[in-house]
Amino acid sequence: MGKTMVAVFFGLVMLVAGASGAYALQAGGVEIGDLDTGSVVGQPFKELIVDAELFAVEIGNMKAWYPPVTVIDFKVRPGRPLVLKVTNNSTAEHGFQMTDPVNAASPFVLKAEVVLKPGETKYIGVPTSDLFNATQGNTLSYRCHLHPAHVGGKILMIK
Repeated sequence: MGKTMVAVFFGLVMLVAGASGAYALQAGGVEIGDLDTGSVVGQPFKELIVDAELFAVEIGNMKAWYPPVTVIDFKVRPGRPLVLKVTNNSTAEHGFQMTDPVNAASPFVLKAEVVLKPGETKYIGVPTSDLFNATQGNTLSYRCHLHPAHVGGKILMIK
C-alpha cells in the first residue's frame, strides 16, 4: 500500500511539473543567444547560415524594424534551423517579439522575445519542425513588444 501511494504521488508530481512544457515545441523551441555561445538543436549559431538580418532603426521620429518584409523559401534550403540575426541600431533599448498572428492565443504558439540594448546583436534559432508545427499560416509577425507604436514587420515563409 505504501509503495502504491508513493508511486501515485510521484506520478502526480511529474504530471504537474511537466504539464506546462510538455506540449510546447517538442524539437527544442526558440533559442536566443550570441554567435559564440548560442545554439539550436545542438548546432552552434556560428556553424549555421543566418537566414535573415533584422535591424531596429530610427528614421526621423519613427522607430521600426527593418526590413518590413522578409521572404524565406524553405523549398530551396535544407531542413536546417531558421537563424535570425537581430540588431538594435537605435539609440534606446528596443524589444523584438516574433509570433504567429493567426495562432497567437494558442498555448502552442511559436513566440520569441528579446530586449536589445543600443548596439546589441542577438541570434534567434528555431528548428524547422517547430516553425512549421507551431504556425498555422505562412506568416510570422515581428514587432517591438516594449513600444506598441513602433513599426514591425513580417516574415513570409514559402513552404
